[in-house]
Amino acid sequence: MKPKRIVSLCPSNTEILFALGVGESVVGVDSYSDYPPEVKNLPRVGPDLRVSIEKIKSLEPDLVVASLTVPGMERNIEGLKEANLSFIILNPTSIEETLSDILTLGKITGTVDKAERLVEEVKYTMNSIKSKTEKAQNIPKLYWEWWPKPLIAACRHSWVTDMSEIVGGFNVFSYIEKTSSIVEDSDILKQDPDILLICWCGEKMQENMREDKIIGRPGWEKINGIKENKVHCVPEPLFGRPGPRIIDGLKTLSQIVHPEIFGRL
Repeated sequence: MKPKRIVSLCPSNTEILFALGVGESVVGVDSYSDYPPEVKNLPRVGPDLRVSIEKIKSLEPDLVVASLTVPGMERNIEGLKEANLSFIILNPTSIEETLSDILTLGKITGTVDKAERLVEEVKYTMNSIKSKTEKAQNIPKLYWEWWPKPLIAACRHSWVTDMSEIVGGFNVFSYIEKTSSIVEDSDILKQDPDILLICWCGEKMQENMREDKIIGRPGWEKINGIKENKVHCVPEPLFGRPGPRIIDGLKTLSQIVHPEIFGRL
């Protein structure tokens, strides 16, 4: 039976549900869900790491779409179990897993056709960009920064590693078999990235991102990407959310990594 009352516990899940056309069934979301615009009018159940199980229960959902994409979300799962709420967990670490989750939600919500069309649209964008980057003369080294203090970088098991490769780049910390990891200044200096992609998590952090803050870090003037002025503060909604807007993220990233092929932003 298709769920009629759904609560989403993270922005990427919310965006998938609305892209599948079941927004009218979404009765509550986490504090950070902000897209599409109509989400702003929905009841809030708290921030992703500290959702209120009582608020969720009060919305009487027949399905909670939970997530483990941020360390610490495990507490939410325990709370949902204790409250005897019906839930599904999404925890994609790659584009392939993201597309699989879209199909899974399509089956659960009775929107298989829309899910398949959405997946095909993402694949079409991926293949179109890859076909053009095959002509690239170089493969720039990319540094992805999720957090400034301590420095947290995206690693092998992250969808942005896939995105980097699709647009003809290379995540410098893809040798670390984690989704993300604390790194040191010395690690970044050693990797000497050609392009620095700053994508701090959270709305307040995004507001404080500035390229001059990165360029001015002591010792970082030796990094090639700093010398070449290739520091980019990029929007978290396009890169920190494994969902439908991966398409927009890929288009933006392709212009950053290979402007000679895709044009400049």
